[in-house]
Amino acid sequence: MNRDTLKKLVTDWQVALVLVLVAASLIGIYLAPPAFQNGIEGNLQFGLDLEGGSWLQLEFQSAIVGFTTDRPMNEVIPELEQQLDTQVLLIDENTVEIQKLYTRAELEPVFAAAGAQIVSYQQGVSQETADTVKRTLEEKVNSLGTMDAKINVLTPTGSDYPQYVRVELAGVDMATAQEIVGKQGVFEIRIQTTGNESVHVVYGDAISSVSPPSRESMNGAWGVPFTLNDAGAEAFRQAALTYGAVDNPEAHHLVMLLDGEEVFNGALNPSLANQLRSQPVRSLQATTGTGEEGLEDAKSLEIHLRAGALPVGVQIVGSGSVPAALGEQFKTMSILAGLLALVAVGVVVYYRYREPFIVVPMLAINLAEIIILLGIARYIQQLDLAAIAGLIAVLGTGIDQLVIITDEVLHEGRVPSPNLYMKRYGRALGIIAVAASTMFIAMLPLALMDLSTLRGFAIITILGVVIGVLVTRPAYGKIIMAILSK
Repeated sequence: MNRDTLKKLVTDWQVALVLVLVAASLIGIYLAPPAFQNGIEGNLQFGLDLEGGSWLQLEFQSAIVGFTTDRPMNEVIPELEQQLDTQVLLIDENTVEIQKLYTRAELEPVFAAAGAQIVSYQQGVSQETADTVKRTLEEKVNSLGTMDAKINVLTPTGSDYPQYVRVELAGVDMATAQEIVGKQGVFEIRIQTTGNESVHVVYGDAISSVSPPSRESMNGAWGVPFTLNDAGAEAFRQAALTYGAVDNPEAHHLVMLLDGEEVFNGALNPSLANQLRSQPVRSLQATTGTGEEGLEDAKSLEIHLRAGALPVGVQIVGSGSVPAALGEQFKTMSILAGLLALVAVGVVVYYRYREPFIVVPMLAINLAEIIILLGIARYIQQLDLAAIAGLIAVLGTGIDQLVIITDEVLHEGRVPSPNLYMKRYGRALGIIAVAASTMFIAMLPLALMDLSTLRGFAIITILGVVIGVLVTRPAYGKIIMAILSK
């Protein structure tokens, strides 16, 4: 291929787009920080299978109950809450979510006393509650810097309501995983009354926002700023007034508890106490001390403040782990499998055409497609064994489609006239588009469902199909035309 042809080819917008996307993907994987320290892995996020780590399956300790009654709901619900000592949510006309786990036998006399009769019962939570639990766990996990986490809500076959949540933590040992997500995480703020006694002020759901730890300019002490909602701020002011904290703040500490264990204990700030005399105060700061120890305490307190409280209890019903050494072995074998697949594809294609100038562009376009796919996946998808299988599937189907283009444009072993070439080329792209649409439709349900073992495969396959049809196949058509015409 002479210089003019090469220049014309590189300046073609479809070929140039592939080159730009490959360069951008390599920059995103290897040059964007902190990839400098990560060697061949760059910024790629590896899942539990390849990184090692732990998984936990948690069961919601809650029940969904369908019932019939002749009484108004605004009378039945409060009576149920009082008898069951938990929150009862009406999720549709005659169905409630009881946010504590009772058996049907235990609930029937309670409902009967409230003038209702149970008609259906199943363990689980409403979709809204499941989403709240998922968001809370994601916030807690991500606050710890564990970004390689997957949290999926699971609904058993035959059930209408979620019953489990599965948490996968790459690079985290089992003990730490249980510490992070195995607790309900009920956060509470109390105020000291007399001696060591304290009374409840607000729960974690009254905290509307939390800021990162900051350092006071006056004394260098670290603290965590946080904001209460209007109801929480009013409850805090009333408690401070009722128990005399505004008059003697040093004797009335704020006590913060997580699952009943003290995580913070500090005197009320005199300036804050003064403000509370006249109005509620939403913006507060919990001071943890100076130096490195104060900073570490502030970081820990920030996590607790952000975690809030799960609306329902959870119980660990399943767990497992992948040792880091085994994860590294899986990673090595996955890279080897990908390279062997690429080599095998090259051998088969060469055997078919016996022409290096056809084989090399095919493999180059296929490799470019994988690089672009990894560059996009680096932002949206962990690479686990299912995702690696998706990459290999994309590699295989990609070669199939390139063979279709090559066979269509060749006419008795030669390149046809430009008009006939474009007609055959368009027909090949039409065949590829139909096949890609079928693959897209087949994979879409798996990509949308919270099936952690299949979702990665579906997402990578769909991305590969889209990149192939929109970017790499058109570019290959221009490249193969320029090469074969010579």
